[in-house]
Amino acid sequence: MVAATSLLGNATVSLNDVPVPFCRVSGREVCLSNLGFPLKLSVEGKLSSDRVTRKWIRRMSRGCFKVPPEKGQKVEIESDTGGEDYFDAAAVTAKKYPEHLVVMVNGIIGSASDWRYAAEQFVKKLPDKVIVHRSECNSSKLTFDGVDLMGERLADEVLAVVRRRPEVRRISFVAHSLGGLVARYALGRLYGLLPEIESADTTQNCSTEARIAGLEPMNFITFATPHLGSRGHKQLPFLCGVPFLERRAPQTAHWIVGRSGKHLFLTDKDDGRLPLLLRMVNDENELKFMSALRSFKRRVAYANANYDHMVGWRTSSIRRQHELPTPNFLVKDGVYPHIVYVERDNNKNINWKDSSIIRSQTMDLEDCLFYVEEMIRGLAQVNWERVDVSFHKSRQRYIAHSTIQVKSYWLNSDGADVVFHMIDNFLL
Repeated sequence: MVAATSLLGNATVSLNDVPVPFCRVSGREVCLSNLGFPLKLSVEGKLSSDRVTRKWIRRMSRGCFKVPPEKGQKVEIESDTGGEDYFDAAAVTAKKYPEHLVVMVNGIIGSASDWRYAAEQFVKKLPDKVIVHRSECNSSKLTFDGVDLMGERLADEVLAVVRRRPEVRRISFVAHSLGGLVARYALGRLYGLLPEIESADTTQNCSTEARIAGLEPMNFITFATPHLGSRGHKQLPFLCGVPFLERRAPQTAHWIVGRSGKHLFLTDKDDGRLPLLLRMVNDENELKFMSALRSFKRRVAYANANYDHMVGWRTSSIRRQHELPTPNFLVKDGVYPHIVYVERDNNKNINWKDSSIIRSQTMDLEDCLFYVEEMIRGLAQVNWERVDVSFHKSRQRYIAHSTIQVKSYWLNSDGADVVFHMIDNFLL
Protein backbone atom coordinates (compact mmCIF):
# COMPACT_ATOMS: atom_id res chain seq x y z
CA MET A 1 0.00 0.00 0.00
CA VAL A 2 1.27 3.44 -0.89
CA ALA A 3 0.00 6.29 1.25
CA ALA A 4 0.79 9.96 0.90
CA THR A 5 -0.23 13.23 2.45
CA SER A 6 -0.07 16.80 1.23
CA LEU A 7 0.53 19.82 3.43
CA LEU A 8 -1.89 22.58 2.55
CA GLY A 9 -1.58 25.57 4.82
CA ASN A 10 -1.20 24.40 8.40
CA ALA A 11 -3.48 21.35 8.11
CA THR A 12 -2.35 17.85 7.27
CA VAL A 13 -4.88 16.47 4.85
CA SER A 14 -5.53 12.77 4.28
CA LEU A 15 -5.34 11.98 0.60
CA ASN A 16 -7.87 9.24 1.27
CA ASP A 17 -10.40 12.07 1.14
CA VAL A 18 -9.38 13.11 -2.38
CA PRO A 19 -11.40 11.03 -4.83
CA VAL A 20 -8.88 10.81 -7.68
CA PRO A 21 -6.08 8.25 -8.21
CA PHE A 22 -3.28 10.66 -9.19
CA CYS A 23 -2.87 14.41 -9.32
CA ARG A 24 -0.44 17.28 -8.92
CA VAL A 25 -0.79 19.63 -5.92
CA SER A 26 1.21 22.85 -5.74
CA GLY A 27 3.69 21.50 -8.28
CA ARG A 28 4.28 18.26 -6.37
CA GLU A 29 3.28 14.86 -7.69
CA VAL A 30 1.40 12.81 -5.13
CA CYS A 31 -0.15 9.35 -5.15
CA LEU A 32 -3.68 9.45 -3.84
CA SER A 33 -5.11 6.62 -1.75
CA ASN A 34 -8.83 5.97 -1.53
CA LEU A 35 -8.77 2.82 0.61
CA GLY A 36 -11.00 4.29 3.32
CA PHE A 37 -8.60 4.02 6.28
CA PRO A 38 -9.35 6.63 8.98
CA LEU A 39 -6.88 9.39 9.75
CA LYS A 40 -6.85 11.22 13.06
CA LEU A 41 -6.92 14.98 12.52
CA SER A 42 -7.44 17.93 14.76
CA VAL A 43 -10.73 19.75 14.36
CA GLU A 44 -9.04 22.52 12.42
CA GLY A 45 -7.25 19.99 10.24
CA LYS A 46 -10.46 18.06 9.54
CA LEU A 47 -12.31 21.20 8.50
CA SER A 48 -9.48 22.10 6.15
CA SER A 49 -9.56 18.59 4.79
CA ASP A 50 -13.30 18.85 4.19
CA ARG A 51 -12.79 22.03 2.18
CA VAL A 52 -10.04 20.41 0.09
CA THR A 53 -12.26 17.39 -0.56
CA ARG A 54 -15.13 19.56 -1.79
CA LYS A 55 -12.81 21.54 -4.06
CA TRP A 56 -11.49 18.37 -5.68
CA ILE A 57 -14.98 16.92 -6.14
CA ARG A 58 -16.20 20.14 -7.78
CA ARG A 59 -13.14 20.33 -10.03
CA MET A 60 -13.30 16.72 -11.17
CA SER A 61 -17.09 16.85 -11.69
CA ARG A 62 -16.48 19.42 -14.40
CA GLY A 63 -14.13 17.17 -16.31
CA CYS A 64 -14.61 14.89 -19.28
CA PHE A 65 -17.93 13.46 -18.01
CA LYS A 66 -19.75 16.77 -17.99
CA VAL A 67 -22.65 16.93 -20.42
CA PRO A 68 -22.02 19.88 -22.78
CA PRO A 69 -24.63 22.66 -22.67
CA GLU A 70 -27.28 22.65 -25.35
CA LYS A 71 -27.29 25.28 -28.05
CA GLY A 72 -29.10 28.36 -26.78
CA GLN A 73 -29.11 27.08 -23.22
CA LYS A 74 -29.49 29.86 -20.67
CA VAL A 75 -28.79 27.99 -17.45
CA GLU A 76 -26.34 29.95 -15.30
CA ILE A 77 -24.26 28.33 -12.56
CA GLU A 78 -22.75 30.11 -9.58
CA SER A 79 -20.29 28.25 -7.39
CA ASP A 80 -18.98 28.98 -3.94
CA THR A 81 -17.65 27.01 -0.99
CA GLY A 82 -21.20 25.99 -0.08
CA GLY A 83 -22.36 24.35 -3.33
CA GLU A 84 -23.68 25.45 -6.71
CA ASP A 85 -26.70 27.57 -7.64
CA TYR A 86 -28.56 26.97 -10.93
CA PHE A 87 -30.79 29.70 -12.34
CA ASP A 88 -32.01 31.14 -15.62
CA ALA A 89 -29.62 33.80 -16.89
CA ALA A 90 -32.28 35.64 -18.89
CA ALA A 91 -34.61 35.97 -15.91
CA VAL A 92 -31.85 37.41 -13.74
CA THR A 93 -30.77 39.79 -16.51
CA ALA A 94 -34.36 41.04 -16.71
CA LYS A 95 -34.29 41.38 -12.90
CA LYS A 96 -37.08 38.81 -12.55
CA TYR A 97 -35.40 36.99 -9.72
CA PRO A 98 -36.83 33.54 -8.95
CA GLU A 99 -38.44 33.44 -5.51
CA HIS A 100 -38.50 29.67 -5.01
CA LEU A 101 -35.33 28.05 -3.64
CA VAL A 102 -34.94 24.32 -4.33
CA VAL A 103 -32.28 22.62 -2.20
CA MET A 104 -30.99 19.32 -3.61
CA VAL A 105 -29.21 16.90 -1.25
CA ASN A 106 -27.04 13.93 -2.29
CA GLY A 107 -26.94 10.48 -0.73
CA ILE A 108 -24.17 8.39 0.78
CA ILE A 109 -20.75 8.66 -0.89
CA GLY A 110 -22.38 11.15 -3.26
CA SER A 111 -21.71 14.73 -4.24
CA ALA A 112 -23.45 17.81 -5.61
CA SER A 113 -22.83 16.55 -9.15
CA ASP A 114 -25.34 13.70 -8.57
CA TRP A 115 -28.20 16.18 -9.06
CA ARG A 116 -26.73 18.00 -12.08
CA TYR A 117 -29.23 16.64 -14.61
CA ALA A 118 -32.29 17.26 -12.43
CA ALA A 119 -31.11 20.77 -11.54
CA GLU A 120 -30.72 21.69 -15.20
CA GLN A 121 -34.18 20.34 -16.06
CA PHE A 122 -35.73 22.30 -13.20
CA VAL A 123 -34.35 25.58 -14.50
CA LYS A 124 -35.19 24.81 -18.13
CA LYS A 125 -38.82 23.97 -17.34
CA LEU A 126 -39.34 26.67 -14.69
CA PRO A 127 -36.85 29.36 -15.76
CA ASP A 128 -38.27 32.35 -13.91
CA LYS A 129 -39.71 30.39 -11.00
CA VAL A 130 -36.90 28.51 -9.26
CA ILE A 131 -33.29 28.79 -8.28
CA VAL A 132 -31.74 25.41 -7.56
CA HIS A 133 -29.01 24.94 -4.99
CA ARG A 134 -27.05 21.68 -5.10
CA SER A 135 -25.73 21.11 -1.60
CA GLU A 136 -22.04 20.32 -1.28
CA CYS A 137 -21.45 20.25 2.47
CA ASN A 138 -21.86 16.46 2.75
CA SER A 139 -19.96 14.68 0.02
CA SER A 140 -17.77 11.63 -0.39
CA LYS A 141 -16.57 10.29 3.00
CA LEU A 142 -18.23 13.16 4.85
CA THR A 143 -21.45 11.14 4.43
CA PHE A 144 -20.07 8.68 7.02
CA ASP A 145 -20.22 11.27 9.82
CA GLY A 146 -23.78 10.51 10.89
CA VAL A 147 -27.22 11.93 10.12
CA ASP A 148 -27.07 14.49 12.92
CA LEU A 149 -23.69 16.03 12.06
CA MET A 150 -24.56 16.05 8.36
CA GLY A 151 -27.90 17.65 9.17
CA GLU A 152 -26.21 20.42 11.12
CA ARG A 153 -23.88 21.13 8.21
CA LEU A 154 -26.80 21.20 5.77
CA ALA A 155 -28.75 23.60 7.99
CA ASP A 156 -25.77 25.96 8.12
CA GLU A 157 -25.37 25.79 4.34
CA VAL A 158 -29.06 26.53 3.70
CA LEU A 159 -28.94 29.55 6.02
CA ALA A 160 -25.89 30.83 4.14
CA VAL A 161 -27.71 30.46 0.80
CA VAL A 162 -30.78 32.30 2.12
CA ARG A 163 -28.61 35.16 3.35
CA ARG A 164 -26.93 35.32 -0.06
CA ARG A 165 -30.30 35.23 -1.90
CA PRO A 166 -32.54 37.74 -0.12
CA GLU A 167 -35.06 37.62 -3.00
CA VAL A 168 -36.23 34.05 -2.27
CA ARG A 169 -39.55 33.64 -0.47
CA ARG A 170 -40.30 29.90 -0.68
CA ILE A 171 -38.22 26.78 -0.14
CA SER A 172 -38.38 23.12 -1.17
CA PHE A 173 -36.08 20.13 -0.60
CA VAL A 174 -35.28 17.29 -3.01
CA ALA A 175 -33.08 14.55 -1.54
CA HIS A 176 -31.71 11.17 -2.57
CA SER A 177 -31.14 8.13 -0.36
CA LEU A 178 -29.43 9.02 2.95
CA GLY A 179 -29.80 12.68 1.97
CA GLY A 180 -33.52 12.43 2.76
CA LEU A 181 -32.75 11.62 6.41
CA VAL A 182 -30.15 14.38 6.52
CA ALA A 183 -32.69 16.86 5.13
CA ARG A 184 -35.29 15.78 7.70
CA TYR A 185 -32.79 16.42 10.49
CA ALA A 186 -31.82 19.81 9.05
CA LEU A 187 -35.50 20.81 8.94
CA GLY A 188 -35.72 20.35 12.69
CA ARG A 189 -32.92 22.88 13.08
CA LEU A 190 -34.28 25.33 10.48
CA TYR A 191 -37.90 25.31 11.68
CA GLY A 192 -39.34 28.48 13.16
CA LEU A 193 -42.58 30.38 13.58
CA LEU A 194 -43.28 33.90 12.36
CA PRO A 195 -46.24 36.04 13.43
CA GLU A 196 -48.92 36.33 10.77
CA ILE A 197 -51.26 39.35 10.90
CA GLU A 198 -54.79 38.28 10.07
CA SER A 199 -56.53 41.66 10.15
CA ALA A 200 -55.72 45.36 9.99
CA ASP A 201 -58.26 46.07 12.75
CA THR A 202 -56.93 47.31 16.08
CA THR A 203 -58.53 44.27 17.68
CA GLN A 204 -56.73 41.98 15.24
CA ASN A 205 -55.69 38.50 16.20
CA CYS A 206 -52.24 37.25 15.39
CA SER A 207 -51.49 33.62 14.59
CA THR A 208 -48.19 32.00 13.79
CA GLU A 209 -47.01 30.76 10.42
CA ALA A 210 -44.44 28.00 10.06
CA ARG A 211 -41.19 28.86 8.31
CA ILE A 212 -38.10 26.93 7.25
CA ALA A 213 -35.01 29.14 7.32
CA GLY A 214 -37.43 32.07 7.33
CA LEU A 215 -39.08 30.93 4.06
CA GLU A 216 -42.45 29.41 3.22
CA PRO A 217 -42.07 25.60 2.99
CA MET A 218 -43.57 24.06 -0.14
CA ASN A 219 -42.31 20.61 -1.29
CA PHE A 220 -40.35 17.95 0.59
CA ILE A 221 -39.40 15.20 -1.85
CA THR A 222 -37.25 12.12 -1.32
CA PHE A 223 -35.91 9.56 -3.79
CA ALA A 224 -35.12 6.06 -2.47
CA THR A 225 -34.64 7.29 1.10
CA PRO A 226 -34.53 4.70 3.91
CA HIS A 227 -37.02 6.55 6.12
CA LEU A 228 -37.41 3.48 8.37
CA GLY A 229 -33.71 2.69 8.44
CA SER A 230 -31.96 -0.28 6.84
CA ARG A 231 -32.53 -2.85 9.54
CA GLY A 232 -34.99 -5.66 9.00
CA HIS A 233 -35.89 -8.29 6.43
CA LYS A 234 -34.89 -7.16 2.91
CA GLN A 235 -34.49 -3.53 3.99
CA LEU A 236 -30.96 -3.75 2.59
CA PRO A 237 -31.76 -5.79 -0.54
CA PHE A 238 -28.23 -6.75 -1.57
CA LEU A 239 -28.10 -9.04 1.50
CA CYS A 240 -30.71 -11.13 -0.36
CA GLY A 241 -32.80 -11.66 2.77
CA VAL A 242 -30.26 -14.13 4.21
CA PRO A 243 -30.97 -14.18 7.99
CA PHE A 244 -27.31 -14.58 9.01
CA LEU A 245 -26.19 -11.61 6.92
CA GLU A 246 -29.10 -9.45 8.11
CA ARG A 247 -28.19 -10.23 11.75
CA ARG A 248 -24.53 -9.40 11.19
CA ALA A 249 -25.04 -6.20 9.19
CA PRO A 250 -26.06 -4.00 12.17
CA GLN A 251 -22.94 -5.14 14.05
CA THR A 252 -20.52 -4.32 11.24
CA ALA A 253 -22.08 -1.42 9.31
CA HIS A 254 -20.23 1.22 11.33
CA TRP A 255 -16.90 -0.31 10.26
CA ILE A 256 -17.76 0.59 6.66
CA VAL A 257 -19.88 3.76 6.80
CA GLY A 258 -19.12 5.12 10.28
CA ARG A 259 -21.79 6.74 12.45
CA SER A 260 -24.16 6.84 9.49
CA GLY A 261 -24.22 3.04 9.63
CA LYS A 262 -25.20 3.11 13.29
CA HIS A 263 -28.04 5.51 12.54
CA LEU A 264 -29.29 3.46 9.58
CA PHE A 265 -29.27 0.20 11.56
CA LEU A 266 -30.70 1.76 14.74
CA THR A 267 -27.69 0.79 16.85
CA ASP A 268 -26.72 4.27 18.05
CA LYS A 269 -26.98 4.72 21.81
CA ASP A 270 -25.90 8.32 22.30
CA ASP A 271 -26.17 9.12 26.02
CA GLY A 272 -28.46 6.13 26.46
CA ARG A 273 -31.16 7.70 24.28
CA LEU A 274 -33.35 6.04 21.68
CA PRO A 275 -32.00 5.59 18.12
CA LEU A 276 -31.90 8.88 16.24
CA LEU A 277 -34.29 7.83 13.47
CA LEU A 278 -36.88 6.91 16.08
CA ARG A 279 -36.48 10.27 17.79
CA MET A 280 -36.89 12.04 14.45
CA VAL A 281 -40.56 11.01 14.15
CA ASN A 282 -41.43 13.40 16.95
CA ASP A 283 -40.40 16.87 18.11
CA GLU A 284 -37.47 16.74 20.48
CA ASN A 285 -36.71 19.77 22.63
CA GLU A 286 -35.47 22.51 20.28
CA LEU A 287 -35.41 20.18 17.26
CA LYS A 288 -38.92 20.28 15.83
CA PHE A 289 -38.61 17.38 13.40
CA MET A 290 -42.28 16.63 12.83
CA SER A 291 -43.51 20.21 13.12
CA ALA A 292 -41.07 21.11 10.36
CA LEU A 293 -42.15 18.20 8.16
CA ARG A 294 -45.81 19.04 8.73
CA SER A 295 -45.25 22.64 7.63
CA PHE A 296 -44.65 21.63 3.98
CA LYS A 297 -47.55 21.80 1.56
CA ARG A 298 -46.48 18.48 -0.02
CA ARG A 299 -44.41 15.51 1.08
CA VAL A 300 -43.52 12.98 -1.61
CA ALA A 301 -41.63 9.68 -1.38
CA TYR A 302 -40.37 8.19 -4.65
CA ALA A 303 -39.46 4.52 -4.17
CA ASN A 304 -38.02 1.78 -6.35
CA ALA A 305 -40.40 -1.18 -6.33
CA ASN A 306 -37.63 -3.53 -7.44
CA TYR A 307 -33.96 -3.78 -8.44
CA ASP A 308 -32.80 -1.25 -5.83
CA HIS A 309 -30.00 -3.14 -4.07
CA MET A 310 -29.37 -0.41 -1.48
CA VAL A 311 -32.79 0.62 -0.14
CA GLY A 312 -35.84 -1.63 0.25
CA TRP A 313 -39.29 -0.78 -1.10
CA ARG A 314 -40.94 -0.67 2.33
CA THR A 315 -38.49 1.70 3.96
CA SER A 316 -38.36 4.10 0.99
CA SER A 317 -42.15 4.24 0.61
CA ILE A 318 -42.90 4.29 4.39
CA ARG A 319 -45.20 1.27 4.29
CA ARG A 320 -45.79 -1.99 6.07
CA GLN A 321 -45.33 -5.17 4.06
CA HIS A 322 -49.06 -5.74 3.53
CA GLU A 323 -49.51 -2.13 2.38
CA LEU A 324 -47.28 -2.53 -0.67
CA PRO A 325 -49.22 -2.53 -3.96
CA THR A 326 -49.66 -5.98 -5.49
CA PRO A 327 -48.42 -6.58 -9.05
CA ASN A 328 -51.90 -6.33 -10.53
CA PHE A 329 -52.13 -2.74 -9.23
CA LEU A 330 -48.88 -1.69 -10.88
CA VAL A 331 -49.60 -0.05 -14.22
CA LYS A 332 -47.46 1.65 -16.83
CA ASP A 333 -47.99 5.35 -17.35
CA GLY A 334 -47.93 6.50 -20.97
CA VAL A 335 -46.26 9.82 -20.17
CA TYR A 336 -43.96 8.57 -17.42
CA PRO A 337 -43.22 4.95 -18.39
CA HIS A 338 -41.35 4.05 -15.20
CA ILE A 339 -43.98 5.42 -12.80
CA VAL A 340 -46.08 2.36 -11.94
CA TYR A 341 -48.19 3.48 -8.96
CA VAL A 342 -49.14 6.76 -7.29
CA GLU A 343 -50.77 6.78 -3.87
CA ARG A 344 -52.09 9.96 -2.31
CA ASP A 345 -52.45 9.30 1.38
CA ASN A 346 -55.24 10.80 3.46
CA ASN A 347 -54.19 12.02 6.87
CA LYS A 348 -55.10 9.24 9.24
CA ASN A 349 -54.60 11.49 12.26
CA ILE A 350 -52.94 8.74 14.22
CA ASN A 351 -52.80 9.72 17.87
CA TRP A 352 -49.11 9.87 18.72
CA LYS A 353 -48.46 9.50 22.42
CA ASP A 354 -45.24 9.94 24.32
CA SER A 355 -46.07 6.80 26.31
CA SER A 356 -45.23 4.65 23.28
CA ILE A 357 -41.77 6.18 23.15
CA ILE A 358 -41.22 5.55 26.86
CA ARG A 359 -42.32 1.92 26.49
CA SER A 360 -39.90 1.40 23.62
CA GLN A 361 -36.97 2.18 25.91
CA THR A 362 -37.51 -1.18 27.59
CA MET A 363 -37.56 -3.12 24.32
CA ASP A 364 -34.71 -5.33 23.19
CA LEU A 365 -32.87 -3.65 20.33
CA GLU A 366 -32.97 -6.92 18.36
CA ASP A 367 -36.74 -6.59 18.11
CA CYS A 368 -36.59 -3.89 15.43
CA LEU A 369 -40.17 -4.54 14.33
CA PHE A 370 -41.39 -2.39 17.19
CA TYR A 371 -39.08 0.46 16.18
CA VAL A 372 -40.20 0.25 12.56
CA GLU A 373 -43.85 0.33 13.59
CA GLU A 374 -43.21 3.40 15.77
CA MET A 375 -41.49 5.18 12.87
CA ILE A 376 -44.33 4.38 10.49
CA ARG A 377 -46.90 5.65 12.97
CA GLY A 378 -44.87 8.79 13.61
CA LEU A 379 -44.37 9.64 9.94
CA ALA A 380 -48.05 8.89 9.26
CA GLN A 381 -48.99 11.96 11.28
CA VAL A 382 -48.66 13.86 8.00
CA ASN A 383 -49.89 13.17 4.47
CA TRP A 384 -47.49 11.53 2.02
CA GLU A 385 -47.69 11.04 -1.71
CA ARG A 386 -46.04 7.74 -2.53
CA VAL A 387 -44.75 7.29 -6.07
CA ASP A 388 -43.58 3.78 -6.95
CA VAL A 389 -41.03 3.38 -9.72
CA SER A 390 -39.97 0.29 -11.66
CA PHE A 391 -37.16 -0.12 -14.19
CA HIS A 392 -38.05 -3.79 -14.72
CA LYS A 393 -37.69 -3.63 -18.51
CA SER A 394 -34.80 -1.18 -18.53
CA ARG A 395 -31.22 -2.15 -19.24
CA GLN A 396 -30.33 0.17 -16.34
CA ARG A 397 -32.50 -1.71 -13.81
CA TYR A 398 -29.55 -3.14 -11.86
CA ILE A 399 -28.44 0.37 -10.95
CA ALA A 400 -31.97 1.53 -10.11
CA HIS A 401 -30.78 3.28 -6.94
CA SER A 402 -28.88 5.78 -9.10
CA THR A 403 -31.17 5.68 -12.12
CA ILE A 404 -34.16 6.98 -10.17
CA GLN A 405 -32.40 10.36 -9.78
CA VAL A 406 -30.38 10.24 -13.06
CA LYS A 407 -27.10 10.45 -11.19
CA SER A 408 -25.24 10.38 -14.51
CA TYR A 409 -27.17 10.87 -17.73
CA TRP A 410 -24.79 8.58 -19.59
CA LEU A 411 -25.49 5.70 -17.22
CA ASN A 412 -28.94 6.49 -15.78
CA SER A 413 -30.86 8.24 -18.58
CA ASP A 414 -33.90 5.95 -18.21
CA GLY A 415 -34.78 7.77 -14.99
CA ALA A 416 -35.42 11.05 -16.86
CA ASP A 417 -39.19 10.50 -16.85
CA VAL A 418 -39.12 10.21 -13.05
CA VAL A 419 -37.35 13.57 -12.82
CA PHE A 420 -39.92 15.09 -15.19
CA HIS A 421 -42.77 13.63 -13.12
CA MET A 422 -41.35 15.38 -10.06
CA ILE A 423 -40.99 18.72 -11.87
CA ASP A 424 -44.40 18.54 -13.56
CA ASN A 425 -46.10 17.98 -10.19
CA PHE A 426 -43.97 20.49 -8.32
CA LEU A 427 -45.91 22.96 -6.22
CA LEU A 428 -44.73 26.50 -6.88
